[in-house]
Amino acid sequence: MAQAAKPITSPVPDSMYPTLSVLMLAIGLVVTASFFIYEATSSRKNRSLAKELITGAVASIFLGFGSLFLLLSTGVYV
Repeated sequence: MAQAAKPITSPVPDSMYPTLSVLMLAIGLVVTASFFIYEATSSRKNRSLAKELITGAVASIFLGFGSLFLLLSTGVYV
């Protein structure tokens, strides 16, 4: 006989969505601010492409997941 299907549940509790959204968006904004400060204060000869790419990727990941949890906490399930 076939087993009854288990409902799909989130690995993160629903009550943690607002906290995670605020935390991840704050971290993403801080990393973005450090990226802009780095770009504004360093000369073109002293810039490192690797540092720019890593900082941009980290900021993008945190802002992306922060936006996702913000949407989930407001009831927009994507």
